[in-house]
Amino acid sequence: MGKLDLSVIILTYNEEIHIRRCLEKICEIARDIFIVDSYSTDRTLEIAQQYDGVHILKHKWENNHAKQFNWGLEHANIKTEWVLRIDADEYLLPNLIEELIQKLPSFDESVSGLVMKRRHIFMGKWMKRGVYPVKLLRIFRYGKAVCEQRLMDEHIQLLDGNVVELENDFCDHNLNNLSWFCQKHVGYAIREAADLLEIELGISGNTSSIDGIRMSEQAKQKRAKKLKYAKAPLFWRAFIYFLYRYFLKLGFLDGKEGFLWHFLQGWWYRTLVDAKVYEIKKVCGNDKVKIAEHLRDVYFIDVK
Repeated sequence: MGKLDLSVIILTYNEEIHIRRCLEKICEIARDIFIVDSYSTDRTLEIAQQYDGVHILKHKWENNHAKQFNWGLEHANIKTEWVLRIDADEYLLPNLIEELIQKLPSFDESVSGLVMKRRHIFMGKWMKRGVYPVKLLRIFRYGKAVCEQRLMDEHIQLLDGNVVELENDFCDHNLNNLSWFCQKHVGYAIREAADLLEIELGISGNTSSIDGIRMSEQAKQKRAKKLKYAKAPLFWRAFIYFLYRYFLKLGFLDGKEGFLWHFLQGWWYRTLVDAKVYEIKKVCGNDKVKIAEHLRDVYFIDVK
């Protein structure tokens, strides 16, 4: 089987438990794979170098996925028509690989972006309900897209061309334990809080409108929902979001794993984000300048 006209960018930091699985799936079809590593201290790079077509780039992590990815996009020696963004703890399913083999070489030049469905595997079980399918624009023509600069919920933003949705899935399947999962979300909470404060108050002075942004339709819908969520009452919004996912979207049908997934990721985490927002507002009120200074001085987050 020949390689597709496709390059892959993977951001890594201490991903030795995931990187082999990710690479074994993608090496079947990708011509070049660029690992943008934030100076891992484990065996991530040692494992990655065992695969043909893998190129290692190192760049200091600046607490921003979009910035790291765009740095990789700019500095990788990409020679292919198409680029795939994938995380180390993600992998393509066989049906998606077959679909790419069949379709990628034949897309009309007007098509610049491809949307794939992401399924979450939590504690070894596919979370079929609640949030699935999450549709993300992850494949694009080189030079036709960048990753939008946001603290959280960043999407690939097309500069030109149309989007086509693929039929099959890729997986988000992190193999770390539950303590790691919770700690990761503690780290995410302040960035998500800063993002919600930016949407609510316009701290940076930039508009939060989604008009004119070229991304997938589901990404636009998700962004519109987040604009509404940011203006909803603190704490109640987290509770209602959990009820929506767990009951209305039938998350309870996924058993004990489903309860933990929707409780932790859909309520506990969202409540923690609101607690951060509340804490910041107790110190700064709604003063945009004070909030921006507080985020920079206390959390090292620059929203400007």
